[in-house]
Amino acid sequence: MWNQKPSFRFEIDNFSEKKTVITSQVFVSGGCEWCLKLYPKGDGVVKLNDHLSLYLNVANPKTLGSGWKRIANFYFVLLNQSDKELYRSPIGGQESTPFCAESPSWGWRYFLSLSKFQKTGLLENDRLIIEVYINIVEAFDGEEEDVSSEKEETVDINGFHVVATQVTHVKKIFEEHPDLAEDLKVKNQVVKTVYMNVLLNLIETLNKLSQNHSETELRNAHSELSELAEVGFKLDWLKLKLNEVSLKRKKADVDVKKLELVDLDFKMDPLKTKIEEVPLERKKSDDADWSRVQQLEERLKNLELMELDLKLDCLKSKLEEVSLEKKKTDAGVQQLEESVKNLVIVVSDLKVELDNEKAKSSADGFLLVD
Repeated sequence: MWNQKPSFRFEIDNFSEKKTVITSQVFVSGGCEWCLKLYPKGDGVVKLNDHLSLYLNVANPKTLGSGWKRIANFYFVLLNQSDKELYRSPIGGQESTPFCAESPSWGWRYFLSLSKFQKTGLLENDRLIIEVYINIVEAFDGEEEDVSSEKEETVDINGFHVVATQVTHVKKIFEEHPDLAEDLKVKNQVVKTVYMNVLLNLIETLNKLSQNHSETELRNAHSELSELAEVGFKLDWLKLKLNEVSLKRKKADVDVKKLELVDLDFKMDPLKTKIEEVPLERKKSDDADWSRVQQLEERLKNLELMELDLKLDCLKSKLEEVSLEKKKTDAGVQQLEESVKNLVIVVSDLKVELDNEKAKSSADGFLLVD
């Protein structure tokens, strides 16, 4: 049954600089040890260097008994740094071609052409990410050979065969967590040893300083923890430890980002100063221009006032002339009125004199007709 999470995640930095085979660290899936091998310029069997070659390998096959085999289906996924899936391989592995001593490695010699590889833009920030998904159908570790003289001496602790250097650590784990393997589903001693090694390595990884954990390490740690829990190990205590480490790592990342922002602000300060100086310089320039404009406007106003004064002077002269003419006219009219008055008086006097003459004539018997 396929797991939703990858069995292993392999991140390769500065990929364009790699020329020879790249081998991943050993990881466990389905109780078996594996590793990945990637050939950036082809595996060299055929003299073609225009394809990537990618293989899934059984790790440490010489430690397995004679006749061992693994029947497993698997596929690879290539991702960019943003975890966008860029390429997915077909499913490899089948019962007729199992992993065994004669064929401990299976994969694709012509996995992906370099031209397609470059066109699809896999090398975001020159980082290549490979995820492998493994579904174990059958695993047989073979019959152990009598090579005890060549093998390191082991000690049995709660049904696990551990080497001398691991005894103290394994004893301490069982003292603190006596129910660790109560529900363990695995009975094969070789597989149990593999899982114990995975557990010890996982604990060692989590005991490192939190800031030293890479994102890939934590991803693989979660996968390994899930693998151990699926086969029956009781690891709630280790899960808490892993979550704590992951949380500290996230907090460290946040702190780093804050420091980067502070550093960015520090670097931006001189630029901000320059930006602020530009409007200031422009303001000074604008002020000078504005002063010149005001001077021009002032001169224009003065010219307009001078022109207005001249016009007013002319108008004033005209008005005075009109007034003078009016005065002259008024004097003439007054004289005429005086003449008319005098004429009326004369006429009135003549009329009186005429009336007197009429009266005198009537008295003398004469009728004068006008």
